[in-house]
Amino acid sequence: MGKKSIFYAESDENMDSADSENESDKELQDALARGDLKPGLNMEVQEKEKANNVPKMLAFLKKIYLDLPWVERFDMVNDLAPLAPELAIQIERHEQKRANQFKGNLKIPYIKPEEDPVLNDFKREMLFHRQAQAAVLEGIKKLHALNIPTKRPDDYFAEMAKTDEHMQKVRANLIAKQEGQAKSERIKQIREQRKMGKLLAKQTKVQREMQKKEMLDSLKKFRKGKLKNLDFLEDAKALNNQKKKSGEKRKARDKRFGFGGKKRGLKSNTKASSMGIEKVKKFKNTGVRSGKNKRLGKNRRKQEKNRNKK
Repeated sequence: MGKKSIFYAESDENMDSADSENESDKELQDALARGDLKPGLNMEVQEKEKANNVPKMLAFLKKIYLDLPWVERFDMVNDLAPLAPELAIQIERHEQKRANQFKGNLKIPYIKPEEDPVLNDFKREMLFHRQAQAAVLEGIKKLHALNIPTKRPDDYFAEMAKTDEHMQKVRANLIAKQEGQAKSERIKQIREQRKMGKLLAKQTKVQREMQKKEMLDSLKKFRKGKLKNLDFLEDAKALNNQKKKSGEKRKARDKRFGFGGKKRGLKSNTKASSMGIEKVKKFKNTGVRSGKNKRLGKNRRKQEKNRNKK
């Protein structure tokens, strides 16, 4: 019984502390809603320093400043270079292009040129360009005044940051990339040629089938008596003759210029030609005797003698 009473007492204390915390939170929330709580009442707020604190910046600059000659610093303070005519033309074209975009597109709201961020960015880049140009012109004069050359001599030699071996690898990589591009272009052309060839073959096949169908339809009509003559056969015959003539021309061209196939080694000797078998067969076919003339038989010799006596 004693242990249980202690447990209950401890639980009652925890519940009382939780209730007190909830009440304090509720009081804070009510005070915040009424506007009684203000910044600075609950926590100490440090005053922020000004962003553009000129005295502190000058003091820090004096601290880090090194009194070095101008050649080591190359710092320049100069006005903008005069606006070149080509840059002025470029700005005008850009403004006209931007105005045309607003005119042709109703979805984009119109913006005045002085408020247009695109034009402002473009003009800002032009200012950077003119600032750099003026710095270069003035800097070259200062360098010449200090007898410092600004142009590299013709016989100047400087070691590259990258080794020759590395540059050879870069060159080989570029050559391999170019060869790959050329190969892909050739493969692409071959594919296009194959597509065109297949398309032409398909068109030719369809045309022949249509001609064949028309001729069969004409024959059926002639059998039924709807056609009185067979002129369509003459047209088909003329077409076939034309195809034959084109085929003969093709054969003549093949005979004259070759028609593909193996051409190397056609004049080389074979086993039969080296043994003379082909020559013997050739003479037998033509009826010509090979070698010396053989002697006539006995009866033939007698007949020749009797013929000569007469």
